[in-house]
Amino acid sequence: MTQPLTIMLVAAEASGDSLGAGLAKALKHRLGEQAVRFVGVGGAKMAAEGLVSPFDIAQLSIIGIVESLRAYPRAMARLKDTLALAEREKPDVAVLIDSWGFNIRLAQALRRQDPALPLVKYVAPQVWAYRPGRARALAKAVDLLLSIQPMDRPFFERAGLDSVFVGNSALAKDFSQADPARLRRALGTTNDQPILLVLPGSRPSEIERVMPVFEDAVRQLKAGRPDLAVVVPAASTVASAVKARVAGWPFRAHVIEDEALKDDAMVAGTVALACSGTVTTELALAGCPIVVGYRTGAITYGLLKLLFKPHWVTLINIAAGKSVAPEYLQDAMQGSALSQAVAARLDDPALRQEQVEQQNAALELMGRGMPDPSDAAAEALLAFLKARPAVMPPSA
Repeated sequence: MTQPLTIMLVAAEASGDSLGAGLAKALKHRLGEQAVRFVGVGGAKMAAEGLVSPFDIAQLSIIGIVESLRAYPRAMARLKDTLALAEREKPDVAVLIDSWGFNIRLAQALRRQDPALPLVKYVAPQVWAYRPGRARALAKAVDLLLSIQPMDRPFFERAGLDSVFVGNSALAKDFSQADPARLRRALGTTNDQPILLVLPGSRPSEIERVMPVFEDAVRQLKAGRPDLAVVVPAASTVASAVKARVAGWPFRAHVIEDEALKDDAMVAGTVALACSGTVTTELALAGCPIVVGYRTGAITYGLLKLLFKPHWVTLINIAAGKSVAPEYLQDAMQGSALSQAVAARLDDPALRQEQVEQQNAALELMGRGMPDPSDAAAEALLAFLKARPAVMPPSA
């Protein structure tokens, strides 16, 4: 019997976990359940596709310079665990998903440990926005890049790294089965009761820095709108921390962990107060107007202001070239400012509609409607492996 193709997938954050699960599912569909097996590091979604992670990826969901320095010993210990897993499982290829800080070190270490192991990076560092030297570093560390932004490819090909644009999976998210009425039944709300979505992030540091300010904003909103239903979709990486904080809020909020109900919530939401990240693109696809808030360490923010080229951090704003979803960053992220921006949208249907239309226009510029990126990533990965007969015979 032919041995199954062994693919190592490594994702250190919730967004990467979603990408890895989508890729795993697409590969199983193309090759058959018995023809491929997955090893590596991931979260709940990759676990559902059969991957058993040696540790909880919440340990690696780190952002910020000071935070990264503090977490460095822990991250290096997890790096050793991942290297030991690769040595034990002998994968045919390793696909390292997003999470630049961890995965560039892992790529370099894997190259030293097994120079023959093909290495693929899925999601590029945003060198078009800042730190273009990362393109050269990645070109030395891996053999192929699967990029999710069309602006990535020229930077990396100039550095000598083969790149394939596969599209952004967030743009392919399907809300056709979402049922707002199902969410309202679960919450016990009426059809005309406004729903505020509160999405504080997927990293522990985001829950620590962003969530208290979001709570302050919601408290102010609830004071004047007692019928406002508050829904908190929680990422699996921080669900426990989110539930613990919400339990102490002086008003009722519904924490949602079920993925189908999260989709229902995004479609049902009147307005969303969201931490900057992939979720803002998903909310735009669901047709929910967004107010964005974000705060990181002071040192990290100061350096990013010097290095980061775009005027905005939210992709729909960058694509549109203007502030479609209002952003409140660092010191500007105050409860009063957030509550005023959310209140304006809760109280003005025309303003909500105008923002949704502008969000839709930005999504078109970003490539909404492309073929399934997970399937494109699987196709690109298999084509890459078939060009290496020692890994996968051309007839496979």
